[in-house]
Amino acid sequence: MMAHSILMWSVAAAEMMIVLAMACAAYRMLKGPRAQDRVLALDAFYVCGMILILTFGIETSDIFYFEAVLVIALVGFVATAALAKFLMRGEPIE
Repeated sequence: MMAHSILMWSVAAAEMMIVLAMACAAYRMLKGPRAQDRVLALDAFYVCGMILILTFGIETSDIFYFEAVLVIALVGFVATAALAKFLMRGEPIE
């Protein structure tokens, strides 16, 4: 029973730190001096969002959240690659 309590406190602390990291990334998205900074902040934001969903899945012991994270990872990777290509060449799809 003690280990379960420690796990729940650890997950709660991790969730608070992840939300703080998301706030920092959101600030950089809004304030970023260049478009490249905003794209990197968006990438960090969606990765933090994925990790937040994973911690919620650990907290609730529901496997659905892990599947949702896989979908978000795939969509986020493709979006980041498209944005990077757009910033380099001005044309995302050739």
